Amino acid sequence: MRALITGITGQDGSYLAEYLLERGYEVHGLVRRVALEDPERRFGRIGHLADRLTLHSGSLESYPSIFQVFSRVEFDECYHLAAQSFVAESFADGFSTMNTNINGTHYVLAALRELQPGCRYYFAGSSEMFGKVAESPQNETTRFHPRSPYGISKVAGYYLTLNYREAYDIFAASGILFNHESPRRGHEFVTRKITSAVARIKLGLATELRLGNLDARRDWGHARDYVRAMHLMLQHDVADDFVVGTGQSHTVREFCELAFGELGLDYRDHVVTDPRFMRPAEVELLLADPTRARERLGWEPSYTFQDLVREMVRSDLEELESRRTGT
Repeated sequence: MRALITGITGQDGSYLAEYLLERGYEVHGLVRRVALEDPERRFGRIGHLADRLTLHSGSLESYPSIFQVFSRVEFDECYHLAAQSFVAESFADGFSTMNTNINGTHYVLAALRELQPGCRYYFAGSSEMFGKVAESPQNETTRFHPRSPYGISKVAGYYLTLNYREAYDIFAASGILFNHESPRRGHEFVTRKITSAVARIKLGLATELRLGNLDARRDWGHARDYVRAMHLMLQHDVADDFVVGTGQSHTVREFCELAFGELGLDYRDHVVTDPRFMRPAEVELLLADPTRARERLGWEPSYTFQDLVREMVRSDLEELESRRTGT
């Protein structure tokens, strides 16, 4: 089996690449040309896999470059994970978010239809598509009401995927994934911002952490669990849409309490609410109903919320300590 992963250098892409390699896949990745020119800085999450991957230069903003990759290599599966996924940045630069996320998805689907209609396709949707939720918990039939340019772009990608499935009979599945984190999460995301700050404060390198809405609730799981769900969707008999989450929600405040507590600290001594980090349109509550994924795919999360927070805090602490000691 041969698979292409867009966004292979990201959190999900790196875990998915590991997962597929363990199952005997030949794994290819789509990366920007500048990344190929600076692998030490840009391939941090996949450096340990470098000799087992085939990487192709391409841009989601260029249909010809996407078309060229599919014209050179035939794939059994395509996992489209690449996107501008930081919600705050989507408010700051909505134009590039829309261009990359919507056009990029359309380019991949169009190239598949033209060159490889038999390739199974996975689209990475997001719980941000639900936004101002119409019901709770959210499942595959819940109405979308996105509250950010990022969420809007993902709704568009979802409907593009659905349209190609219905109009051209392509095996195109969408995973509506709720928040999933890990030690490989980018530092700009609130969970990694918290755990890295906890480690710095513990080592005396910082004294405070500034955050936005501490009462926002999210359904947080581990990225390792969620890439399993992606793979299962493309092994299913029919293409479908699946909500993936733990079915439990926690506040940012709870995340802080656990993270600081892991190293014997009290978050109330260090966390400061800063209006600068409030969203223009907040999403207060996201909670998954993963019944369809459980019943049809046999998927269940293996990490608890506590496991996730503990692993992230310990990983950030070890990383900082190794830097200080030069190991």
